Amino acid sequence: MPAIQAPVRPPQPPQPPPQTWDDHRIEVILGNLLRGGVLLSAAIVLWGACIYLSRHAHEPADYRIFRGEPSEYRTIHGVIESVMNGRGRGLIQLGLLFLIATPIARVGFSIVGFALERDRMYVIFTLIVLAILLYSLLGSGLGG
Repeated sequence: MPAIQAPVRPPQPPQPPPQTWDDHRIEVILGNLLRGGVLLSAAIVLWGACIYLSRHAHEPADYRIFRGEPSEYRTIHGVIESVMNGRGRGLIQLGLLFLIATPIARVGFSIVGFALERDRMYVIFTLIVLAILLYSLLGSGLGG
C-alpha cells in the first residue's frame, strides 16, 4: 500500500519583522500628526470663513471703531455653542482651537513614544512640558 503524502504548500513570502518603536518611526508619526492637525484646522477655518462671508460679505466695513471679539467666543463652551448654532465665526474659532491643540497633541504623543522606548527621563521632561502647556491654556484663568 503506497504511503499517503501531505499536499505540498507553496512557499510563503517572508513576513516583515514586527515594527519597533524607534526614533524614525516616532518622528514620522509626529510629522503626520502635526500635518494632519494643521490641515484639519485650515479646513475648519476655511469652512467657517465661507459661511461667514456668505452671510456678511455685503455688510460695509467700519474701520473707525474697533470691535473686539464677542465674549461668547472667549470660552470653549461658547465656541462649541456657536458652532452648534451654525455661525461661521464659531467655526473659525473652533479651527483656531484645533490649531492650538495640535502641538499639545504632539507633546502627548511624544510621552507615549518615549514610554514605549522606555526612556523615563524624557517621559518626565515631556510630562512637565505638557503640564506647563495645559496650565497656560486652561489653568491661567483659575486665579481670578
